[in-house]
Amino acid sequence: MQTPLCSVIVVSYNSGPALVACVRSVLASTVPVQVLVSDNGSADGSLGALAAAVEGDSRVTLVENGENLGFAAACNRVLPRADAPWLLFLNPDCVLQPDTLARMLSVLEGMDDVGMAGCLLRNDDGSEQAGCRRREPTPGRSLLRVLHLGGLSRRFSMPGDFNMHREPLPSAPVDVDAISGAFMLVRRTALEAVGPMDEGYFLHCEDLDWCRRFRDAGYRVLFVPGVEVLHHKGLSSGARPVRVEWHKHRGMMRYYRKFFAGRYPRPLLWLVAGMIWCRFGVLALYHTARRALP
Repeated sequence: MQTPLCSVIVVSYNSGPALVACVRSVLASTVPVQVLVSDNGSADGSLGALAAAVEGDSRVTLVENGENLGFAAACNRVLPRADAPWLLFLNPDCVLQPDTLARMLSVLEGMDDVGMAGCLLRNDDGSEQAGCRRREPTPGRSLLRVLHLGGLSRRFSMPGDFNMHREPLPSAPVDVDAISGAFMLVRRTALEAVGPMDEGYFLHCEDLDWCRRFRDAGYRVLFVPGVEVLHHKGLSSGARPVRVEWHKHRGMMRYYRKFFAGRYPRPLLWLVAGMIWCRFGVLALYHTARRALP
């Protein structure tokens, strides 16, 4: 096996046929790769299908965690096995083109202050996916979003919504506050300086946390609009909507406590926290009602 230029880490949990398609697309890359699949106790046969599909390929390592550790912990579990100077954290429902990694690495050549980079993620219909370029979700921005006051923020030229997918695409790579955890290309030396993902997040917001920590350590987070990746969302057969929403809202609360406590007035943080949990309650009722309907 050639010395890998990029170690690709894929966390799998009942990912179905998408897992094989994802790994095959990575193996077709024009740069030398190593693939580390960290499986969180899948019970849908997807890991067995992948093992059969890549049998004999020394570039692929399958790690069975035996249980659902969460995204951050599953990524961290395989980090000691990563051999390359670049690490790509990739969702199993993403499909790369053969030149995706080569083009990303070409953009980053000579940019030693870039700690991580993301690309343009496309939905199945070709539209830009929300979350692939983001501003930090400060309490003020979150409040504007929950209260649907985005129009007011635009009227006064204030950056309201933290998702930027409705804004014109930049013509060249730009610095952003955060990229999507579905595709995070990370420089090994930066990771070693910043540390691994925070395992206090089970699912969602660990990518926001990591981007913030990279920026706090002096590294740039780059969005590369000229490289596109198709991201099929919601393919996991093991996803339970209410549980996913619980972890998403719990993760946001952890993020606020970690980075904003003491920096914003307590009443504002209490208000935002109350609205976060009210939003979770509404979504939980919605998903429960949908499951109860025939």
